[in-house]
Amino acid sequence: MATHRFIPNTYHNVIGSLPPALHVADGDTVITETLDAAGYDKHDVRQISGPNPMNGPIFVEGAEPGDSLKVEIVAMVPTRDTGFTGSVVAANVVDPQDVRALPAREKVIWQIDRQNLTTRLAEPVTGLETFTLPLAPMIGCFGVAPSLGQAISTATSGEFGGNMDYRLLGPGTTVWFPVSAPGALFFLGDCHAVQGDGEIVGTGIETTFEVTVRLSVEKKRTIIWPRGETTEDIFTIGNARPLDQALQHATSEMLRWLGSDYGLDKTAASHLLGQVVRYDVGNVFDPAYTMACRVSKNWLKRR
Repeated sequence: MATHRFIPNTYHNVIGSLPPALHVADGDTVITETLDAAGYDKHDVRQISGPNPMNGPIFVEGAEPGDSLKVEIVAMVPTRDTGFTGSVVAANVVDPQDVRALPAREKVIWQIDRQNLTTRLAEPVTGLETFTLPLAPMIGCFGVAPSLGQAISTATSGEFGGNMDYRLLGPGTTVWFPVSAPGALFFLGDCHAVQGDGEIVGTGIETTFEVTVRLSVEKKRTIIWPRGETTEDIFTIGNARPLDQALQHATSEMLRWLGSDYGLDKTAASHLLGQVVRYDVGNVFDPAYTMACRVSKNWLKRR
């Protein structure tokens, strides 16, 4: 299996059936450096406008519609000493009568300590003078070309992945995407140093990373929505608006997974999910919201 160091010479604000920037074999590893969500590189030089410029697409040999692309997030190393967030929660996450009382939204800088792997506000506000967070890297936006030759904005998400902003999409996690185009055409970018559930200030701590992923094809493993696995859990992701529709997509995909891989019929899966499921909000800021349906592996036994 080969390792490729992918240095893009162009970036994309859509995920779609575009000419491949790199061809790799099934099982190869790719190392690449991302821009931040606004298009700035590790030297804080703007290479392209936002939203969420993507590296790619990467053509994976052997991937065909009906297969799944397995993406193992091997490592994420921060490459810049600063990141940014919005300063105020989004208007859609508070009661309507409280929107007018919100302060004006501003861009706020965070300092990133790459040696100690922590981050803090560059200009701390009252009450948060010693507020320091451990880094929890994650990929905000990644996925494969959608079906029907579509090219979809990196501001949003769908069955193909996209701007999901789910905090568990970081090192050590494996993600599967449904392949809809020859070669899968994989894109990634928009990495966060830290982010809480919901991306409720409209950003994570947006910065740049060197990302290492391993890309593999799982033939005839047909899925509809993204799936993921960590050391402790499996999860499925639904992207839609309103939020209940995203939850429905994620739950239906989990029912399919529990049936195909764990031998649970709908009744058995319902008993299990009814008592042990955990729902995580990926984001409630983007045009499509993201919900993850998560189950601990402690309750599962593969067939």
